[in-house]
Amino acid sequence: MGIYEELKARGLLAQVTDEDEIRELINNGKATFYIGFDPTADSLHVGHFMALCLMKRLQEAGNKPIALIGGGTAMIGDPSGRTDMRQMMTTETIEHNCECFKKQMSRFIDFSEGKAIMVNNADWLLGLNYIEMLREVGAHFSVNRMLTAECYKQRMEKGLSFLEFNYMIMQSYDFYMLFQKYGCNMQFGGDDQWSNMLGGTELIRRKLGKNACAMTITLLLNSEGKKMGKTQSGAVWLDPAKTSPFEFYQYWRNVADADVLKCIRMLTFLPLEEIDKMDSWEGAQLNTAKEILAYELTKMVHGEEEAKKAQEAAKALFSQGAAADMPTTTLTGDDLTDGAIDILTLLVKSGLVPSKAEARRAVQQGGVAVNGEKVSDIHTGYGADTFSGDGIVLKKGKKSFRKIVM
Repeated sequence: MGIYEELKARGLLAQVTDEDEIRELINNGKATFYIGFDPTADSLHVGHFMALCLMKRLQEAGNKPIALIGGGTAMIGDPSGRTDMRQMMTTETIEHNCECFKKQMSRFIDFSEGKAIMVNNADWLLGLNYIEMLREVGAHFSVNRMLTAECYKQRMEKGLSFLEFNYMIMQSYDFYMLFQKYGCNMQFGGDDQWSNMLGGTELIRRKLGKNACAMTITLLLNSEGKKMGKTQSGAVWLDPAKTSPFEFYQYWRNVADADVLKCIRMLTFLPLEEIDKMDSWEGAQLNTAKEILAYELTKMVHGEEEAKKAQEAAKALFSQGAAADMPTTTLTGDDLTDGAIDILTLLVKSGLVPSKAEARRAVQQGGVAVNGEKVSDIHTGYGADTFSGDGIVLKKGKKSFRKIVM
């Protein structure tokens, strides 16, 4: 089985142009491909995970990845999947986020000589002359056709700014520049990026001739992957300072039964033959599958030692009710009012809920416990001495825990 056939078997490919040519390039290690990452935060999150795994698979098959950091496009913001305009970021913030991305990507991609490159589209976008850009690129785009693109539909309901309208042109120009500067002959992206990606392919062929080698592939679940990066209490980051290895492990340990084998097939590097044997698993066996998924992905992001610690901590948590490596929130005297803290404030401080309104609902619905005892009164308070020694274990729902100390 070639790498192209393996990507299809793992459920990673949704749409392609020029399938025969793409298969030939990928299977023979002749693809120079790019995936773009807009630096909208100072860490990658699990929504980027599939793209990183894909780059790793293709590189191991001899192909050359280009990690494109969107330092230029981030100045505008991608309207895809948005109902409102993204918050404008400063140049300093974007540069800082780009540096953070580079460090994290190096865990997945080998950037040694000739293996892969990382580039920033700010290098060519920020210096563009507006009139020259209109003449060189704008003439190749139909406004009528652009307005039918899926990436603009949601924004059209509330009003699409001219700023955001230019995003497709800029992303298309990225592919054109990468093709000319680095011989990039293929682009990958989420299914929500299909219109933008086709724009790049067409731009190259219109400017350089129909025989120019420019091809497009989309990932099956990348748009869902962006949603995967969010939970009720916030985002699931790849940076251990923002999401601990234990929390990362627990996130994957708690995926829905219907999704676990799909995630194992798409995200882990376990052999397909081994995964296919899991297709008949059900009941308690699905919990084993979730543990396999959580361990493999935590090992990939945080290393084998952290993965083992997270796995052991999770087992200890469920068997003994406590764990040394459980995520911990440390309170200070400033967190107390008249020497105590109420359960709603405690839930928010712990990060288990984003607001007191959600904390109230969790308590009223019977989903909160302290040291194994259900908390039913929203006015329950805890004095400073409660958190001395080993502190307490605060639980929300069946699977979200924090140790609280002071």
